[in-house]
Amino acid sequence: MHDFTGKRAIVTAGGSGIARRIAERLHEAGASVFAGDVDQAALGTLPDGIGYAFCNVADQASTDAFFDQALTALNGVDILINAAGIKGPTGAIEDVDPAEWRACVDVNLTGAFHCMRRVLGPMKEQGSGSVINFSSTAGLFGYPNRSPYCAAKWAIIGMTKGAAAEAGPFNVRVNALCPGAVEGERMDRVIRDEAATTGKTEEQVRADYVKDTSMRCFVTADDMAETVMFLCSDAGARISGQAIPVDGHTSML
Repeated sequence: MHDFTGKRAIVTAGGSGIARRIAERLHEAGASVFAGDVDQAALGTLPDGIGYAFCNVADQASTDAFFDQALTALNGVDILINAAGIKGPTGAIEDVDPAEWRACVDVNLTGAFHCMRRVLGPMKEQGSGSVINFSSTAGLFGYPNRSPYCAAKWAIIGMTKGAAAEAGPFNVRVNALCPGAVEGERMDRVIRDEAATTGKTEEQVRADYVKDTSMRCFVTADDMAETVMFLCSDAGARISGQAIPVDGHTSML
């Protein structure tokens, strides 16, 4: 088991899903953890010892207020888990409302930027740190009827590689995690929307998600957390600038 005693971690979207599990695992491993989310009720159910505050990453003022609290509470930062995201609209590009496009990009891409800009300076100054940005297998493949989400997740990888090149000389690592289809409520919503858009049944859509993976499987929040723990630990000390799929080997979307 990785030991994160003395490490300080900030986790966005930490109230539920993958990010919550990561926050819990880091806390269990000894890290001081501060989580942000737009769902304040969910934050209130986090285990004792994990700090939290409201954070809407799409809004710069909200993000800055959150990081002011988090950095003060933790007295610095060693790890950023940049996990906040939304699925965005489902439909052909010509049918996408521009407001929905902007909302998707604002959360998934600009939100990640808002967070990174608050931690990279302190990490460079102290000469260490690890940032994990959340991309997706949709950031590695074309994804029909989900172009706003796909565009944002591809851009996350570009931002990750640029930031890794900037921060590497300061012993700060920046990587992008590319989850496949992750079991849970969010995936259930995606499947319902795609079924409604394509005319397929939910069972057919669910089967489509696994048929193009070599391992014929969905992945779990624990699968993602295990990879994050490795990347942020000393075992991952020489891994930076990478887009790392955890997806059972997706061959196409």
